Amino acid sequence: MQNQSSTAIINNNTSKAHALKFIVLLGIVSLFADITYEGARSINGPYLALLGASATTVGIVAGFGELIGHSLRLVSGYISDRIGRYWAITLFGYTLNMLAVPALALAGRWEIAAVLMIMERVGKAIRTPARDAMLSHATREIGRGKGFGLHEALDQIGAVLGPLIVSGVLYFKGGYRTSFVALLVPAIMAIIVLMTARWLYPQPRNLEIAQPELETKRFPKKFWIYLTAVAFIAAGYADFPLIAYHFKKVSTVSDTWIPVFYAVAMGVDAIAALLFGYLFDRKGISILIIVSLFSLFFAPLVFLGGFSFALIGMALWGMGMGAQESIMRAAIADMVPINRRGTGYGIFNTGYGIFWFFGSALMGILYDISLISLIAFSVVAQLASIPLLILVRKNQDNSLTRINRNA
Repeated sequence: MQNQSSTAIINNNTSKAHALKFIVLLGIVSLFADITYEGARSINGPYLALLGASATTVGIVAGFGELIGHSLRLVSGYISDRIGRYWAITLFGYTLNMLAVPALALAGRWEIAAVLMIMERVGKAIRTPARDAMLSHATREIGRGKGFGLHEALDQIGAVLGPLIVSGVLYFKGGYRTSFVALLVPAIMAIIVLMTARWLYPQPRNLEIAQPELETKRFPKKFWIYLTAVAFIAAGYADFPLIAYHFKKVSTVSDTWIPVFYAVAMGVDAIAALLFGYLFDRKGISILIIVSLFSLFFAPLVFLGGFSFALIGMALWGMGMGAQESIMRAAIADMVPINRRGTGYGIFNTGYGIFWFFGSALMGILYDISLISLIAFSVVAQLASIPLLILVRKNQDNSLTRINRNA
């Protein structure tokens, strides 16, 4: 009996080690990927402005890219569940995602740059549901919040390094085009590490040893309530290209410092993802409620403040993004059946993207009309999510009570 117990402990430790290794590998892929497209994202707004685009155009391009990118996740997630080829879809998406960025160096008009920026979002849309579904299998062994938080933290290390690399290129007078060319190196590294992960773990689903019972019923009510709450948060969150456009237009932050501000936000994002992921495993959705109450202050600080207040606003913006990229994804894994996670993540990301688009487009229009109206919209939209998140928390508490009674 003791030998069987010891064997079980060893097997459990081994499965956790493999799960952790898989999460780290995908995290390193995301690290290099984020160096690539977050480095580009830190200057996309000013680059479009340099090529002749207006604030409304920047807001629409940024929002439309998110709309297309997130809408396609519904299709990508559904297809990945139907055919089961999660790795093939992930590899294709990453390749398109990565190669579109250095191609921006060749853009001579804002229209061409806009198409490439949208292509980059399309590539991310194709690979995200399949990747998150694979990642969810490993996170069950070490904790949903911890797993997604660790992945997000590694992801955001890249998001910090990318803008800093771009800032360095600009500091040494390399220019925007040279910056995009420099991002080809991490793009290639991301694909190489991804292929290594594919070779080592061809069947990520095997990492989830204690698999829950399969279900084919419709998604639970709390999933849709949660999706609505997230939609309000997405609508009220200004995309960074519009923030960067504002910094450049009013000269609050210099061209060299704009990527640094973004890097600071991404650094806060990484720390927040680890902390909130840890707390999520213990306190549940309540953590997202608390974070949302803090992050709604980013808009007045960023759009009305000077250099110092704008920096604080970017830190709050990064804190909110850290929660969105870790807690939000972690919560979905336990809300949907294991055999429909690709579809679940696809639906979730599609709803998020649609409202991100409408919010970004509207805030781009409001920027040209009145900064106060932009800020008011951002704050009110995020506040609207709080009652819904409280409802989700109550729903989860009731579910846990029923489980404990039946145990």
